[in-house]
Amino acid sequence: MTIKGIRAKILNNDFTALFGLGAHKNFVHPNDVAVLISSLPVDSGLRAFVSLPEQSQIIAFAYLSFDWQKEIVFGIKKEKAAGILNGLPSDDRFDFFSRLRANEQSIFLGYLTNENRSETQDFIGYPKTSIARLVNTDFATIKREMTIEETTVYLRQTLKDTEAANVIYVVDEKGRLIDDVPIRRLILNSPLRTIESILDGFCVSLNINETEESAIHKFKEYDREVLPIVNDDNILLGVLTVDDVLDMAEQQNTEDIEKFGGLEALDYPYVKTPFFSLIKKRAGWLIILFLGEMLTATAMGYFDTEISKAVVLALFIPLIISSGGNSGSQAATLIIRAMALKELNIKDWWYVMRREFLSGLTLGILLGSIGFLRIVLWQNLHWYNYTEHYLLVAATIFFSLIGIVMWGTLSGSMIPIVLKKVGFDPAASSAPFVATLVDVTGLIIYFSIANILLKETLL
Repeated sequence: MTIKGIRAKILNNDFTALFGLGAHKNFVHPNDVAVLISSLPVDSGLRAFVSLPEQSQIIAFAYLSFDWQKEIVFGIKKEKAAGILNGLPSDDRFDFFSRLRANEQSIFLGYLTNENRSETQDFIGYPKTSIARLVNTDFATIKREMTIEETTVYLRQTLKDTEAANVIYVVDEKGRLIDDVPIRRLILNSPLRTIESILDGFCVSLNINETEESAIHKFKEYDREVLPIVNDDNILLGVLTVDDVLDMAEQQNTEDIEKFGGLEALDYPYVKTPFFSLIKKRAGWLIILFLGEMLTATAMGYFDTEISKAVVLALFIPLIISSGGNSGSQAATLIIRAMALKELNIKDWWYVMRREFLSGLTLGILLGSIGFLRIVLWQNLHWYNYTEHYLLVAATIFFSLIGIVMWGTLSGSMIPIVLKKVGFDPAASSAPFVATLVDVTGLIIYFSIANILLKETLL
């Protein structure tokens, strides 16, 4: 039966189609169930969720959005909510609690068993930027003295069938990580061999205090599906799986794009964000940018004499400032992305400055030449009269574009590096911010060059 057909049945209060979750005959993937429930009105969604078998509720709960998870734990009986929260994989439970407000955490921590409560409190106490809230504590450890046969018997008795079960970890008597062993290595080697004999001596791990950005980089660099997490004493605390890393990367990319667009990162998806919260997220940056753009009017007022003497200069103001802003936005985008991918760091500032200086010079000459030719062509075709000093006007545009594009590329490339150096997120150097900065300074460059070239002619 299709998801559309199941949805129609649920809306008619027929939940029998959901009973096949996990069964071969009418298999419905937990993610499909989550999508289905999310598409329903809250009342119907809650009834559909409660109609699922108990184990299926736990599985499907992990696939639901945080908003729906809250609807469910608030909308069902405490005993059922406690069963779900205690039955969740540790990483899903930590993630849920880390998103709750302080008063909500207090309420739902009371639903947990003593062991789960203590574990959850420990991990959600770490900074939000660390990987602690994504730790999965359902992992298996073995000793290197064991044989493969002994290990397989031990794992059958103790290992849970979880997403982290593909890799087994070798620890010493104090729980310190020694190495990791993929399950395939146990299968492909003789049962009589010891674990120590099949170790490769190379084990990539994450420190519990590492940032999400660092974790994403390591997964990409070492092409892993799961990585162990240790503390400063190399004690194995848990593991981080690639599915959580993908979610984490998506969230970070979304935040960076929002910041680069000139607004604060949203706490919830766009469609779930309250109207006034959305206004608040956008208004702050808009006010700052507006105040910055007011400096443009101040700069133009400073050169009002020049504008009144040579009105033709005013025609090119939008062209001049937009070219600088666009080049700055381009440079900022390239540098922020390169820093995010670890292609550049703050130590490369001189390399970036030299490269962007030459890039800005080349692009400025290209745009300036087009501007110069445009004025000459329009004048000679009698499409517009730029006065008898049109060649000087064209030269003013030519040199102004070179200076402004160079300044835009340098500003756009250096601001992210400076922000990174002082501890801020480089993505905060948004395209509108760079454009506003270049607008103001671009006018100063433009009219300064005009004063030099047009003195005693138009000025």
